[in-house]
Amino acid sequence: MLLNMTGKNPKIDAYLDTPGNWRNEMRALRAILVDCALTEELKWGKPCYTHDGSNVVILFALKDYCGLGFFKGALLRDDQGILHRQGKNSQAVRLIRVTSVAEIVNMQDTLKAYIQQAIDVEKAGLKIDFKEKHELVFPEELQSRLNADPALKAAFTALTPGRQRAYNLYFSAPKQSKTRALRIAKHVDRILAGQGMNDR
Repeated sequence: MLLNMTGKNPKIDAYLDTPGNWRNEMRALRAILVDCALTEELKWGKPCYTHDGSNVVILFALKDYCGLGFFKGALLRDDQGILHRQGKNSQAVRLIRVTSVAEIVNMQDTLKAYIQQAIDVEKAGLKIDFKEKHELVFPEELQSRLNADPALKAAFTALTPGRQRAYNLYFSAPKQSKTRALRIAKHVDRILAGQGMNDR
């Protein structure tokens, strides 16, 4: 993708010119990101910033706030206490949330420091340790079903760690054993077919 003379990607110009929440705040964040010598790309429909082809940070806008999403945020030092998990089960991504241009201006040096940290993580080739995905504790209903059905156990083991984890979280959520068992039964065919919960 050709960049203009300021290092900005025309696709991001177009994105920020469309109606949407937090556009002024996102423009202010973008200015900081471009100043950090990252490459601008449009990925997953959002402005994404990369270093040597690796994703570093993404701009996002939700209903109540917008901000920066760091792909390897779990590896960043959070001296200011401003990094938030994307969700309670998020292992890698961390967010910095903002709600005004004034807040961004006041935080500019801090934001640049966190972005530089994220760039340094990429330069060092650091990786997130997802070992927790391989240390899943299954609900009793799932373990019993896997023990009783070797084909199902083989199919479940062959799933990617992310798919295994998603199923395990979903199966473990209900408080009642009956509901957990029903959820498992409903997804047996998908597991045997090598599909994740959200695969089409």
